[in-house]
Amino acid sequence: MAGANITIYTDGAARGNPGPGGYGVILMSGNHHKELSQGYIHTTNNRMELRAVIAGLEALKKKGLSITIYSDSQYVINSVTKGWLDNWIATNFKGGKKNKDLWLLYKELSRGHTIKFVWVKGHADNPYNNRCDELATKAADGSNLIIDEGYEAERNNLFG
Repeated sequence: MAGANITIYTDGAARGNPGPGGYGVILMSGNHHKELSQGYIHTTNNRMELRAVIAGLEALKKKGLSITIYSDSQYVINSVTKGWLDNWIATNFKGGKKNKDLWLLYKELSRGHTIKFVWVKGHADNPYNNRCDELATKAADGSNLIIDEGYEAERNNLFG
């Protein structure tokens, strides 16, 4: 399976931003198809967009994969493709850049893979993106919400 092509569709949602949130993910490879979602008590839309990408990467069992990630989040895509993330890491997220915990986790999970990001217009005609949106909003509106520890730690940090 080394070098296998994996397609991951992702979406995140937050009600109130911050507020209850969730993510939805679809992973595809050949005939294999898997959906993931989770809701959080209190979080932000950007965290859920990024959490969706992380959940997709965490679901992979091997390294050395060729992965295409489809997202409607300019925040996620631009942070990676325009080199913002590398700069944030080099400066230890100076200036109060948010979501350090998730960005560092993404960076670790991305190592050993070849990842290409593709932007898709949200709430448009892409059935996979629309399904991820359904998964994310259903998770955000669900009763099985968990605490977003990273958000709470960042929110309660008095010394930024």
